[in-house]
Amino acid sequence: MSISNSTIFMPSVLTLVGIPGLESVQCWIGIPIFAMYLIAIIGNSLLLIIIKTERSLHEPMYIFLGMLAVTDIALATSIVPKMLGVFWFHAPDMYFDSCLLQMWLIHTFQGTESGILLAMALDRYVAICHPLRHATIFTHQLVMQIGVVVVLRPAFLVALFLVLIKCRLVLYHSTVISHTYCEHMALVKLAAENVRINKIYGLFVAFTVAGFDLIFVTLSYMLIFITVFHLPQKEARLKAFNTCTAHIFVFLQFYLLAFFSFFTHRFGSHIPAYIHIFFSSIYLLLPPFLNPLVYGAKTKQIRTHLVKMLCS
Repeated sequence: MSISNSTIFMPSVLTLVGIPGLESVQCWIGIPIFAMYLIAIIGNSLLLIIIKTERSLHEPMYIFLGMLAVTDIALATSIVPKMLGVFWFHAPDMYFDSCLLQMWLIHTFQGTESGILLAMALDRYVAICHPLRHATIFTHQLVMQIGVVVVLRPAFLVALFLVLIKCRLVLYHSTVISHTYCEHMALVKLAAENVRINKIYGLFVAFTVAGFDLIFVTLSYMLIFITVFHLPQKEARLKAFNTCTAHIFVFLQFYLLAFFSFFTHRFGSHIPAYIHIFFSSIYLLLPPFLNPLVYGAKTKQIRTHLVKMLCS
């Protein structure tokens, strides 16, 4: 139902443009994206199989890694199929409610991944700084409780996005989203009214989840480094540092890419749209793509079991 020539009341269908300015080459951009998606699915599935079948890996660090692998598979799958539908099959239309569901899935899985990285940092802190207490603190019951919390926290906060959008954003200037997926700010910018409260709540959730996690992850690794540098034996320092290198790399690539996309999308008005939309599409796929490669290369136990599984 149209209110005026330029205002649309509660559109039932939205249209995803993809990457504005690169429509003519999107079919080629889809090829490396599909390759990254395929590697992400295979790599994370192998991680899950190894962690599940090897009883020696049923420890908190590897259980958290298994949770991360499940989250990565879910995050990539919530983005790539529709993105490839836009790039390859010229299927840009999306029901409004489906758009909201995709938004909820993407931001929930992002928040879940952030929470798991925090849990992994705390696990490494206790294991290195208080090794004698690690087994009594990080019990399987606590690990499962942490898993429930890191999923429910973003799921609830992001669900409020949907409530605010459905209840307050009823008039829209356009139904065309200049993006490859249904992103919160990209949708909010289409609205003709009540935009401010949605933008403020978006910032609140971003800094409540990512900001909180970032502070405590950074603090955990600072305390770990202080403890490691005070270890008397060089071999002990190297062993402790090596157990954290994969986590640190994953932590840095996740947060640096996330904050780059966040700030360019909101404050980078002078940056061409195709640049920050391209990077905001890629950065969601990079963690699922890189995480199994990093942990497979840097974690000796996983590497050993992988070789054994492939050679048997």
